[in-house]
Amino acid sequence: MTHSFALHVPAVPDSELVPEPLDPAQIVSGSPEVTGKVLWESADGRQARGIWQITPGVVTDTEADELFFVVSGSATIEVKGGPTLRVGPGDVAVLREGDRTTWTVHETLRKVYAVDL
Repeated sequence: MTHSFALHVPAVPDSELVPEPLDPAQIVSGSPEVTGKVLWESADGRQARGIWQITPGVVTDTEADELFFVVSGSATIEVKGGPTLRVGPGDVAVLREGDRTTWTVHETLRKVYAVDL
């Protein structure tokens, strides 16, 4: 069962975010570090809601179905065979399962997300 919740994201201090080490093969340049916090996960583990943060650098990823809202920072997300997304504070973006992406993080990016795994 899904539970309702509200969260003021900027109030979550970095100290509450958990390191999520990147696979070295994903790092294209720089020394980006990822942290996050899962706020809710469905009983079957197929849906999650949370906070995710990445420091500057360039990384690649293969995406799940995701909707996210950028709280702070900025990045350019190149979707292979698709659009180039430029995101910053206040932007909402959707990524589709299987999208192969390259994230160029210009300024530490913090987002809240809803993902279907």
